[in-house]
Amino acid sequence: MTNLFLITPPFTQLNTPYPATAYIKGFLNTKNIPATQADLGIEVILKIFSKQGLIDLFTTINQQPASQNPNIQRIIALQDYYINTIDAVILFLQGKNPTLALPICQEDFLPEASRFAQLEELDWAFGTMGTQDKAKHLATLYLEDISDLIVECVDENFGFSRYAERLGRSANSFDELYQSLQQDYTYTDKILVKLLEERINAINPTLFLISVPFPGNLYAAFRSAQFVKKHFPHIKVSMGGGFPNTELRSLSDKRVFEFFDFITLDDGEMPIENLIEHLEGKRDILDLKRTFTLIDNQVKYLNNSTCRDYKQSEVGTPDYSDLPLDKYISVIEIVNPMHRMWSDGRWNKLTMAHGCYWGKCTFCDISLDYIKIYEPVAANLLCDRMEELIQQTGQNGFHFVDEAAPPALMRALALEILRRKLTVTWWTNIRFEKSFSKDLCILLKASGCIAVSGGLEVASDRLLKLIDKGVTVEQVAKVTRNFTESGIMVHAYLMYGYPTQTIQETVDSLEMVRQLFEAGILQSGFWHQFAMTAHSPVGMYPEKFGVLKETEGIGSFANNDINYTDSTGINHDKFSFGLKKSLFNFMHGICFDYPLQDWFEFKIPKTKIPEDFIYDALHAEEDFKIKPTAKIVWLGGKPAVEYYTKSKKGNSWEMMALTFHDKKESFNIQVNKNEGEWLVEMLKKISVSNSKTFSFNELKTDFETELEDFELFWYSKPIHTLRDFGLLVL
Repeated sequence: MTNLFLITPPFTQLNTPYPATAYIKGFLNTKNIPATQADLGIEVILKIFSKQGLIDLFTTINQQPASQNPNIQRIIALQDYYINTIDAVILFLQGKNPTLALPICQEDFLPEASRFAQLEELDWAFGTMGTQDKAKHLATLYLEDISDLIVECVDENFGFSRYAERLGRSANSFDELYQSLQQDYTYTDKILVKLLEERINAINPTLFLISVPFPGNLYAAFRSAQFVKKHFPHIKVSMGGGFPNTELRSLSDKRVFEFFDFITLDDGEMPIENLIEHLEGKRDILDLKRTFTLIDNQVKYLNNSTCRDYKQSEVGTPDYSDLPLDKYISVIEIVNPMHRMWSDGRWNKLTMAHGCYWGKCTFCDISLDYIKIYEPVAANLLCDRMEELIQQTGQNGFHFVDEAAPPALMRALALEILRRKLTVTWWTNIRFEKSFSKDLCILLKASGCIAVSGGLEVASDRLLKLIDKGVTVEQVAKVTRNFTESGIMVHAYLMYGYPTQTIQETVDSLEMVRQLFEAGILQSGFWHQFAMTAHSPVGMYPEKFGVLKETEGIGSFANNDINYTDSTGINHDKFSFGLKKSLFNFMHGICFDYPLQDWFEFKIPKTKIPEDFIYDALHAEEDFKIKPTAKIVWLGGKPAVEYYTKSKKGNSWEMMALTFHDKKESFNIQVNKNEGEWLVEMLKKISVSNSKTFSFNELKTDFETELEDFELFWYSKPIHTLRDFGLLVL
């Protein structure tokens, strides 16, 4: 029987496993196919960053000619301090040694080299960071100093979250990577293959699957495959993952198959199942699904399988067993609040929906199945998987890794989480669309949502239309306000250099971003320069977007990033520094009054955006009309009821006082007896703990069977008070 070994090669994140192997292992469990997985990235890091690892590192360096770099000389001079502190620091970053935060923060415990020179600029951060966070950041700088030493002295390709990434970026030709693989092992390679050999000997697999999510994993993936091919030639080796899915779709260089027997594309479940059947003699090689292989010394793409892909409900719950979940390390590299979430804390990764429900953005690879084929997972099944993962990992933090999580599914998931009384923390990626009302954001927050990230891209309505984003800047402002006011952090992906973008539009875009931060409705952001990819509408139909491809040639290896010339002739690179520097300051609530010109060393035009544009957008009149189909949900508890009589000018009414206890405060409302009794009963029915939801129309009909004028009651002061404390219209 086939025995599988799945790995993620160095390096991805340090704080949490990349989920691809866990997804595949979860699927294989549903088929009773044995599989073992490993994250060789974290294993290599922990090997290097240990007492013995640093002894070996300094021994190697001390045998070399002395470095002329003063920073490296300093680290080598302090080597005993590094060797004696490393194990304690790693334990601290694994969350196992919290008391070490105090000596680290006293700043006489860790040896300090050039990375600590940034500290003076970061004084603002330590005002808002607690001791643990400050210590984490200092410990991260300490690790980065050691990383600088490794890069300078033993392995120029080393990097914490990527390895030899340069070799994987835009590698249209396999030549450079192939030549690198003919060289002697680097310092990191030796550690990698030693760990790999130990694992292969222990597991004795027949099929070795390597997931390559990013360019920064590609070199190590090939090194791993090369080692297995040489020393364990009976094992079949296959590659899948995000990198081949986007970059290797037109692969034709047969040298690749000196390292890999198979390369599969897109969703891996069915291609891997077909591959296993082939290796067990149950399926002809020509009947494989979405698989490259070498036949008669020619690269062939096989997609003849009649088997349909699995639905998301059929692929099982990701399985993180085999991965050393207690050994991942949380670091705080930069104090950008959203980037920090990527590197700090352990997150269980899940997907709400396969693909993107919007699927129109012209810069995106919308022609590829991983985005094009949209299929949501039912909220109750998602919650089942969340409960399984909490049981399995002991962690209740979730990162939903969607292209863009659908608002209706987010609403259903939040209701299901609250119904089941799950205590979870979660965050995801969204589109800033108008469905994210104030009430929906309050519901998401109540269910444990702490942050969202979304593409504002170019903050210009003309370009947003060209991108086919389906949003306007004004709409983005309202949505980010709704999230912010409910206590959910908002991160915006920002883009510059989109085809036909003018200098004026770049300046205006920066002004929009400045106003969003000044209004306090955006907490985090990052500027990306536009890249043209082969599978996006811009890449496929460049003439529609005013750009020209530099060549129509297709690389024999990777083929995704495309060089192009823009009809405007603008050099967008020159804006990079000013955009990023201004954003860095805006994120920390400063420099809003600086003229935009101050961020650039060259002349820029004045912005044409009115200085109150975002303010006016946020204060525009809104339509508060409620749709009859809107769901009405009560997040609060049962009130204490007290009856009393109210008299005025000889008339008396029977009244009710309802007292509610919110988590933060208590409040009460007064209503007449008949309306009050209806309200108490209705609050029970529309409580979030019930599985049935009621629409606005159903409430109106129910009310008006015995009482009069529901609208008058709904817009009264008591209901207005309840709306402030968790009576939601969704």
